[in-house]
Amino acid sequence: MNSFEQPGSLAQRMRHTPYQAYSYSYPHKAAYRALPQAAPLAPLWAQQDRSALFAYIHIPFCEMRCGFCNLFAMARPDAALVERYVQQVLVQMRVMDSVLGERRFARFALGGGTPTYLSAAQLDALLCGARDRLGIDLHATPAGIEASPETITAERLAVCRAHGIDRISVGVQSFAAGEMRALARPQQNATVRQAIALIRAAGFPTLNLDLIYGIAGQTVSSLLASIDSALAFEPEEIYLYPLYVREQTGLGKVARRQGAQTLAPIMLARDGDSRLDLYTAARDHLRARGYTQVSMRMFRAPHAPQDAGPAYCCQSDGMVGLGAGARSYTSGLHYSSEYAVGRVETMDIIERYLALEPVRFAQAEHGYLLGQEDQQRRFVIQSLLTEPGLDRDAYSARFGTACEDDLPQLAELRALELVTQQGALMRLNEHGYAYADTIGPWLASNTVRALMAESGQAC
Repeated sequence: MNSFEQPGSLAQRMRHTPYQAYSYSYPHKAAYRALPQAAPLAPLWAQQDRSALFAYIHIPFCEMRCGFCNLFAMARPDAALVERYVQQVLVQMRVMDSVLGERRFARFALGGGTPTYLSAAQLDALLCGARDRLGIDLHATPAGIEASPETITAERLAVCRAHGIDRISVGVQSFAAGEMRALARPQQNATVRQAIALIRAAGFPTLNLDLIYGIAGQTVSSLLASIDSALAFEPEEIYLYPLYVREQTGLGKVARRQGAQTLAPIMLARDGDSRLDLYTAARDHLRARGYTQVSMRMFRAPHAPQDAGPAYCCQSDGMVGLGAGARSYTSGLHYSSEYAVGRVETMDIIERYLALEPVRFAQAEHGYLLGQEDQQRRFVIQSLLTEPGLDRDAYSARFGTACEDDLPQLAELRALELVTQQGALMRLNEHGYAYADTIGPWLASNTVRALMAESGQAC
């Protein structure tokens, strides 16, 4: 166990690369395990506030497997398997209709993988299911879909818009051909331009473009050129993702073949890490063009539409995940199927999902039980790493204690001048956002940290 498997001081961690782990959710799925016994979902959800839920459908299929991808997904599955998957998700929806009882959804998303890998008819079937079986009014509920340029067609987009999908996120990654080759992601800029033209013609209110920094051979100049190419399409949102090279990914396997002894972010950074310089230049470039920083990764344009949908708070509201690999969140239990990256293991999990009898969808068998400490840490991490920040009064209202008493670590954020405080709000400042991928894992509990280390994941 190296020193970074224990929290230590934040100052110690900050002497190394800022890019230590992406805390997009807490606890990380690598901490999930088989539950001691299956947990019936109906009584579990009956204890939850179900007035502002998030429904998420996971589509674990793609046209190609990108070299950097660490997601639960597989490339070019058999068409019959994809159709069986869609039908099984509809079965799961029917079960969850009974399990959840009276509810209201505040958010909806199709993620992956690549949801637009599905045919227009399959997308229509799932969106009709969300409407008719889950009772989601997609025209009144903020709803998004993830896409890749090569899978975007006018027919697929028309189905999504007709159902009320109002946000589409496209993984572009880079506009430089050499950088795309370095990512093992063949892609032509002409395909990107055509895809975005179709999106704009279809009338999606919000277009998000994903870009990656830290690619082999990338410079500040080439990154800013890619950002300018993206800005030419006037996207409502831009996400900037730092490249992580992980085990089991294509890039990870290449690095191992080339003699890399470890893929641990901190160890790799000893040879130099340009990502912070790239991030700083990209952040300043976007802000100079009027984009507002919402998190370390997300930037929103001044012309982006205001969110007029019902309020959803990931710190306190539940998520209903549908499909293999989709996570569901209640206050005391996060659950899902197993997780894998390799094709064979991913296929095995999907096949097990397809074989489930409906009654199995009414119980949780694999996940993580959150005690009081992990619920408190989740609230702090999920709040602190994005706007508007950590509301200490809201924390006290939920837990009956002060967050500074429960997590004395927070004092170091102030000592290192990584946060600002305005009334009850504690917010990461410019320097704090740059170290979000250090702060998030540093705040994880020892239990989560140990489980992730056991799974081979950094924390």
